Amino acid sequence: MASGEASGLYTRSPREPEPRTPRQDKYSVLLPTYNERENLPLIVWLLVKSFSESGFNYEIIIIDDGSPDGTRDVAEQLEKIYGSDKILLRPREQKLGLGTAYIHGVKHATGNYVIIMDADLSHHPKFIPEFIRKQKEGNFDIVSGTRYKGNGGVYGWDLKRKIISRGANFITQILLRPGASDLTGSFRLYRKEVLQKLIEKCVSKGYVFQMEMIVRARQLNYTVGEVPISFVDRVYGESKLGGNEIVSFLKGLLTLFATT
Repeated sequence: MASGEASGLYTRSPREPEPRTPRQDKYSVLLPTYNERENLPLIVWLLVKSFSESGFNYEIIIIDDGSPDGTRDVAEQLEKIYGSDKILLRPREQKLGLGTAYIHGVKHATGNYVIIMDADLSHHPKFIPEFIRKQKEGNFDIVSGTRYKGNGGVYGWDLKRKIISRGANFITQILLRPGASDLTGSFRLYRKEVLQKLIEKCVSKGYVFQMEMIVRARQLNYTVGEVPISFVDRVYGESKLGGNEIVSFLKGLLTLFATT
């Protein structure tokens, strides 16, 4: 177990229950959505298929931020189809940012592990069993999907997007030396208590939030494992990465460099 014990996360009183065995583990998938009406039914179907075939206990928490395209209506139908024990719709009235979406989702998570991923089909659920295996093998606090290691890769991006992503990771590696190869990715598995602690520590929003999570994890001596993934650009809808996000990323990077 990680030396996060110093923060008091891993100390148990005699009254507390023993840690769960692998058979008792439960995985809460957090799916923040904004205008994902077309993608949501597909990603939920793939998630249910993957978990059903692998036999892991799970729940899918959909955090919709007031999507004007009717994403919430679709989520309500999915809740009826798959059951409210497996699909939990926990909407918010407006778009409040990725970090606060995770805070909101974790409050409703009943699993002892939390998986974060995008709802736009860029992250394939077929990798989740690999994340779980990796976590068990190394007893990692975090398992992060990486596009830049082993047989990982990116498909469907134009040269500009590839340069932005590669450049962001390259600059971050030089300045912060975070000990992970893919800092801006958002496909990860966390111990629930570790995710809660990191969210408390993080101050960033938007594109830089995922990077700060890994940097703060290193600060707190949490262990990070990596699994190569194939990232596929969204089929439906528009990318939410724009010029403002790039500027925010650079500002956030400099802030982290100055404060860590």
